[in-house]
Amino acid sequence: MTTSQHILACIDGSAVTESVCDYAAWYASKLNLPVALLHVSEVPASTRRDLSGAIGVNSRQFLLEELTQLDEQRAKVVNSYSNALVQDAKSHIQGNFTQVDIRIYQRRGKLLPAIEHFKAENRAIVMGRRGEDHKSSRINIGSQIETVARASDVPILICSETFKEPNSYMIAFDGSKTAIKAAWMVARSPVLKGLQGHIVMIGNHNDASKQSLSAAAAQLEDAGFSVAAHHLSASDAVDGLLRFQVDNHIDMMVVGAYGHSKLQQLFLGSTTTEIIASTLSPVILVR
Repeated sequence: MTTSQHILACIDGSAVTESVCDYAAWYASKLNLPVALLHVSEVPASTRRDLSGAIGVNSRQFLLEELTQLDEQRAKVVNSYSNALVQDAKSHIQGNFTQVDIRIYQRRGKLLPAIEHFKAENRAIVMGRRGEDHKSSRINIGSQIETVARASDVPILICSETFKEPNSYMIAFDGSKTAIKAAWMVARSPVLKGLQGHIVMIGNHNDASKQSLSAAAAQLEDAGFSVAAHHLSASDAVDGLLRFQVDNHIDMMVVGAYGHSKLQQLFLGSTTTEIIASTLSPVILVR
């Protein structure tokens, strides 16, 4: 394979890891690209401290040596865990998607810098909705998702449930530049081609919005997609979109990522985050 591009699967060993692997492999198979498994280990904080005080020099030196050995042992455990995780993930993909090539990357530090290190190669990023840090929390959107989404200019697929090959998708459309771009990006990619598509707008009952919806649907149809446009009414846009998804058995959602600035969201909230947190179906975020 001559291309250097890949589908980056961010794995952390949480319950969603297999789902991330499967959706990444599915995405990669649609584009004939490899999956790059990325595991980022947090560097353990040193247990060593300034042990100056009343105890003797010899005692301090002995303790420092013991703590140094403990730091080294912790680092070895972290490395062993990372090695086991990526190998298990590789085996899982090979057992379910035999045609997909796999790359393995292991890094120390924070997730976002590790992702940005591969910026030139990333065609898309796949992440789990619930990260290891939130496995026991009522919050069901991982702490890293918004940070990564704001910094990335490629699609991000967010998943949580056991993999199910998608047969249908819906684009959440509100006539904004972000929504128009989301429809445009779907139209120019083969990932969702062949699936039954829906482009859904809630409210915005004015001529400009109606024309924008029709234009987006026509763009998809001209690109060879099977898509139906829906202009619906609902008291709440997110509720309306989610109800349409459930009623029509939609397998996957496409959402424009974070159309408002962070400052605006302090007052307005984020439709994007609300959708991600409210559906168990996979969501593709488009910046």
